[in-house]
Amino acid sequence: MIDFERTGRLVVTCYDRNAPFLEAELIELGFAPSGVFRTHVELTGSLNDCIFLNMHLRTASHVLYEIQSFNLDHVQHLYKVIKELPWEDFIDTDGYFSVISNVKHESVDNPLFVNVKIKDAIADRFREKFGVRPDSGSSLNEAVFQFFWKGEEASLYINTSGDTLIKHGYRKIPGAAPMMESLVSACLLASNWDRKSPFVNPMCGSGTVAIEAALMATDRYPGLYRDDYALMYIKGYDAGVYYALKEKLQAKIKPAENLILLASDISERAISASKENARFAGVEDLIQFEVCDFRETTLPDTENGILFLNPEYGERLGEKESLEETYREIGDFMKQRCPGYTGLIFTGNLDLGKKIGLKPKRRIPFYNGTIDCRLLVFELYRGSRVPGKE
Repeated sequence: MIDFERTGRLVVTCYDRNAPFLEAELIELGFAPSGVFRTHVELTGSLNDCIFLNMHLRTASHVLYEIQSFNLDHVQHLYKVIKELPWEDFIDTDGYFSVISNVKHESVDNPLFVNVKIKDAIADRFREKFGVRPDSGSSLNEAVFQFFWKGEEASLYINTSGDTLIKHGYRKIPGAAPMMESLVSACLLASNWDRKSPFVNPMCGSGTVAIEAALMATDRYPGLYRDDYALMYIKGYDAGVYYALKEKLQAKIKPAENLILLASDISERAISASKENARFAGVEDLIQFEVCDFRETTLPDTENGILFLNPEYGERLGEKESLEETYREIGDFMKQRCPGYTGLIFTGNLDLGKKIGLKPKRRIPFYNGTIDCRLLVFELYRGSRVPGKE
């Protein structure tokens, strides 16, 4: 079996452009990243550290623990390398495993062929040693092994997460084209919100933004809503470590004293879904929900509040024109009713973003799936920034 205390190379993957915020999370959790790239962060840790990371990270996709790195010049040599590894130390003969491959090599036309080669090598090793082999398939519900190969450099990992971490487990009723929870978390980290000042989320949809804000403000982590990770099916896993961490997660929850969180939407159905999602997350009592047009949203008087809107992007033909007025109205709303706030507009349409009529202080790049997006940050001052100017 595997020693879950032995340290090795970890790779934590994330959405493209989320890596700086993932790095910040890791540092806040007490880790020291050794490399930051567009879609992943590297560090050193153990499989028990992977349990901790899977339960705590908000912006990550998967936590990978390296089994071995090696040079590989042709796919015909892959089977031999994989078969020589001690797979009986990782999984039982009556277990189950799946393989994911990310391959860019001239000798491979179809990455699925690589998956098959790896599965065959593992299965044949078990058959030769024990006369039986574990089951395998495409489902990520038990042990998962992940293979990367580019040029002549190849690496094999235990994918300790299994199913992706981008969903945090509480959103039972998704809205139309919702932002993934990990993306929302990255946006909140990018906003530099202090987790104490008022947070207002008009156009809330299924409530993900307001709920993630409530989770951050009260130190509720994603592991509270999930009880199954792929590393639990690796030989050497100690359930006692997991349950001790689960208890600590519960103990970390802190009260949100005087925190003001508001979420509004013109759709009663959206607010109903938001309330149900917030209830499952345990934060329904922390969020004030309103059914109203975004311009009628309650705005607490403050000098440092956060206003977050995620309007539609106008992806389909004819929608852009109809949304131009909406974006202009958002700009008017921020100018007339939101002094003292930092306005955050997340959009996948930069042309529509210009219709807001205000100059953003920052344009922070993100991807929402394959859509090139920006988090536009507006400082909404009371009066003029320059004395004597209107």
